[in-house]
Amino acid sequence: MSVNGELNKNVNKHSSLEKVLGKIERVGNKLPDPVSIFGILCIIIMIISWLASGVSVVNPSNNKTTAIVNLMSTDGFRKILMECVNEFQKFPPLGMVLVVMLGAGVAEKSGLLTSAMKSSIVKVPKSLVTGTIILVSILADGAGDAGFILLPPLAATIFLSMGRNPLIGMFAAYAGVAGGFSANLIVNMTDVQMASFTIPAAQMIDPSYKGTPAMNIYFMIASTILLVVCGVFVTEKIIAPRFEKYEGDFYDEENTEIGEKEKKALKWSGISVLIMISIIVLLSIGKDAFMRDPATGSLIAWESPLMQGLIPIITLLFLVPGIIYGAMTGRIKNDKDVVAMMSDAMKELGSYIVIAFAASLFIALFNWSNIGIVMSVKGANALKNSGFTGVGVIVCFILLEALINIFIGSAGAKWAIMAPIFVPMLLLLGYSPAVTQMAFRIGDSITNPISPLFPYFPMLITFARKYDKETGMGTIISNMIPYSITFGIAWIAILIVFIVFNIPLGPGGMIRYTM
Repeated sequence: MSVNGELNKNVNKHSSLEKVLGKIERVGNKLPDPVSIFGILCIIIMIISWLASGVSVVNPSNNKTTAIVNLMSTDGFRKILMECVNEFQKFPPLGMVLVVMLGAGVAEKSGLLTSAMKSSIVKVPKSLVTGTIILVSILADGAGDAGFILLPPLAATIFLSMGRNPLIGMFAAYAGVAGGFSANLIVNMTDVQMASFTIPAAQMIDPSYKGTPAMNIYFMIASTILLVVCGVFVTEKIIAPRFEKYEGDFYDEENTEIGEKEKKALKWSGISVLIMISIIVLLSIGKDAFMRDPATGSLIAWESPLMQGLIPIITLLFLVPGIIYGAMTGRIKNDKDVVAMMSDAMKELGSYIVIAFAASLFIALFNWSNIGIVMSVKGANALKNSGFTGVGVIVCFILLEALINIFIGSAGAKWAIMAPIFVPMLLLLGYSPAVTQMAFRIGDSITNPISPLFPYFPMLITFARKYDKETGMGTIISNMIPYSITFGIAWIAILIVFIVFNIPLGPGGMIRYTM
């Protein structure tokens, strides 16, 4: 069976799949804005704190009784009024995201990220093109949304230049950037955002807990390699045979090539990154090195300058090469242009800041009421009593999040809600917060490609219709399902391997946790 212009005309738009997807889309479109969802949850938390006031558990971390506090009282309202601004100011994700975006914004606005992604693909041997596209697509998530916008049409053009159906490349790239969202070879913005919710959630049970944004990096590296292999297999063995040779004439070499000026700028930007990494390495060598914890000499301890300074380091790794690239290509002429790029990046975060305020208030209410601790302890005890405490708990959590992800796309918003419940619960069952966080990230990634509610899904349909005007939602879903299923099975399997053999997920990311 082939998927081309002729085949897509035979797609039954009234099939059962289309009806199901139509219902999902209608339900999803009726969901409130994330800010409204957090507002509703705040009201629910306050009502629950009133109804369940006095319900208590013994906190395993200190063997003290912890009871639910009624927030719908004079003291509760007074606390909310006096502390809401302070909670917003110290909301961990806010500062982290804003600082990193100062550098990432310059790298994006200067054109560095776009040129880097283009140059990494266009010169590779044909036999490695599919794997390279999927790898670059997975890594592109570290650059924010640019990967979703750039890589699918770029991959389509590359496949077309090779005489292959462009939709094969387009679907492979989208599967990589969407389905591999939580895999990478380096610590990136997603790690920072996830950790900023995970750490406070764990501290609800164990105030002494210290985590870092790098707590999943070992597993992420292994995941990246695994997903590239899986992606190539699905593309060449399952998707490609469904396509016939493309007969159109849309090849535009300019979409895949960068000019000599850009190549030179890209070279020196890369050199600047290598120099900065070399400096960091040099500052980490020796027992008394600058980047090590003065007390223990550890590089990966939370107290080390390397771990606590990871955010500004990431910012500089974006900022410096971005400035160099922009200066050499003429997009940056003076300091005012750099500041303007930073300002534009901040403007794009306006909606995030609004969400951050609502999320910070929700988390604060959750903590003040002690509902999270009570739910976590009672939930953990219920699981222990049922005997369901093994790896199956983690797998069920992944599948739950994968289902939720079809309807709600925002990873940060979901984790802000789920982390205060599931991180303490699984911690009490002996699983490290790093495990819970990674399980969430797997579930949050594998259904991205098949979700019609994912923000970039409609954009993919638009891209695909350049080559086949009959492309519809059913066409996209049918070609994304093999990726989602394969990624899901492989990703869950490798996590089970890490858990069973007690392999750390990253620095400070042990599998088991004891208080």
